[in-house]
Amino acid sequence: MFLKEKYSGHLVEVIDTGELFDPEKLSLRGKYQIGEDDQDEEVFSKTNLEFMSGEALPRCWLN
Repeated sequence: MFLKEKYSGHLVEVIDTGELFDPEKLSLRGKYQIGEDDQDEEVFSKTNLEFMSGEALPRCWLN
């Protein structure tokens, strides 16, 4: 699954969707989708991510 980082607009590939759907987790593991090379895994705050359409994540995933 891909989400967009709000401030930079970069795409982020979600590694484990379970972390995304779990309201008790404030962050998730993902990788930037920049260029052709596979990027290193990083931790992203869910509050800084949105759907590629610009829509916010559902509140039930956040709290």
